Amino acid sequence: MLIKDALAKGTIMLKGENLDSPKMKARILLQDVLNKPRQYLLVHDTEKITLEQEKRYFENVEKVKNGTPIEHITHIKEFMKMNFFVNENVLIPRQDTEILVEEVIKIAKKINAKKILDLCTGSGAIAVSLAKYIENSEITATDISADALRVAKKNATINNVQNRITFIESDLFENITKQKYDMIVSNPPYIKKEVIKKLDKDVQKEPIIALDGGYDGLKFYKKIAEEAYQYLKFGGYLCFEIGYDQKDEVIQIIEMQEKYNNTYSKKDLCDNDRIVITKI
Repeated sequence: MLIKDALAKGTIMLKGENLDSPKMKARILLQDVLNKPRQYLLVHDTEKITLEQEKRYFENVEKVKNGTPIEHITHIKEFMKMNFFVNENVLIPRQDTEILVEEVIKIAKKINAKKILDLCTGSGAIAVSLAKYIENSEITATDISADALRVAKKNATINNVQNRITFIESDLFENITKQKYDMIVSNPPYIKKEVIKKLDKDVQKEPIIALDGGYDGLKFYKKIAEEAYQYLKFGGYLCFEIGYDQKDEVIQIIEMQEKYNNTYSKKDLCDNDRIVITKI
């Protein structure tokens, strides 16, 4: 089969499932099987692929049709202009989270923040990005999942910041010594428990532990806001990613603590409320 014919068939198969960007996904899957860049597929579209490559390609197309995230096949996701390894043990980094990272970097440069704690690090996307883009930063990254931490450590090494990040297996602050940080950042699980089963098939294939925010989706915000002030320097910042409809509730959780001030939110590129920032 020719490259162009494989792409055409793969695209048709994915279109039949009403998936987003079927043509792009078909191309990415073929790039992965052939281990070639996009440009190669364009220039060599009349080149034949082997029977083995054809078999593996259409097997992967079927997996995506059935709800497997494409990143669980290619094991690559771009975030903040870097490549991250991902697998079934971590939440796949989303572009929305770049809004949080960019705001944290901006604040860190303004207040000369160096010591930053990333709670629920998952793939390490936030921690690695902060280590990469904040000069002389010292990042501590925690997660309750040992499997997730293995992925995060791998991503720190891939992006050459392994010496700038300390990884700790911890349920939020449980194993964190009472030192003071300039900033605490978190993209915690925030999906309501009963909503998870209504999510798209590919999202449901991601780790439940990284999605489940309890019955109201707010469990982790309550715990973090309740304890974070003990780990922040005076004037330090607490920075959250939130669900699109959680701004008012998260701000109310913060205000109930009576420890924080100057709280504000920012929207993502789709005009949804995406982050909440506060300080002590």
